[in-house]
Amino acid sequence: MDENRVARILDFLVEIDGLKRVYRAGYLADGSRHESDAEHMWHLGMYALALQGETGFSGDIGRVLALVLCHDLVELYAGDTYAYDAAGVENQAEREEEAARELFGKLPPDLGEFFYGAWREFEEQATPEGRFARALDHLQGFAQNVISSGKSWTENGITRNRTSLRTSFPRQYSPALAEIVETLYSRADAKGLFAPEVPLPGPEGVVGQPEEKA
Repeated sequence: MDENRVARILDFLVEIDGLKRVYRAGYLADGSRHESDAEHMWHLGMYALALQGETGFSGDIGRVLALVLCHDLVELYAGDTYAYDAAGVENQAEREEEAARELFGKLPPDLGEFFYGAWREFEEQATPEGRFARALDHLQGFAQNVISSGKSWTENGITRNRTSLRTSFPRQYSPALAEIVETLYSRADAKGLFAPEVPLPGPEGVVGQPEEKA
């Protein structure tokens, strides 16, 4: 490798160390602090390794791990967007696309294309690996809220209904993930982790809140 290539790779690796200090809305299991993006991506990789056989996934697990390790790198510049933040979600795609081009542009062109391609593959969910990784991403986020005693849900007034669309992807992905989601819901219900549902005005007195986009 020439010196310029080495320098660009090392500079990129130093830059993404910052992901250890980008925090998500969810908490660690003990509730002591928010989970970082780096911790989330590591944990998501472990979900993939632990659940590939249970789900019958027959694709390239190495590619899944690459997608998992790349999917939130853009948040170094774009920041984490809370799943239930409607305003933040509106311009999330634009912010993250800009961040991706800036961050991956620091690499030599061939590596920049690799990282950008992995990030896009996760976002587009057009491959078996992309769909598996995305389903697990939604599962891990939901599970993290359950194992941290719903601390983030309590802080943000998140009801059971508001989580249902967010969990629809893993539920629809495979019977195994659907079973895991239902187990997590049972645990959350038993511990009273969700905020109370708020009655919405209307002729039928429907109870609940509008669901966000997944």
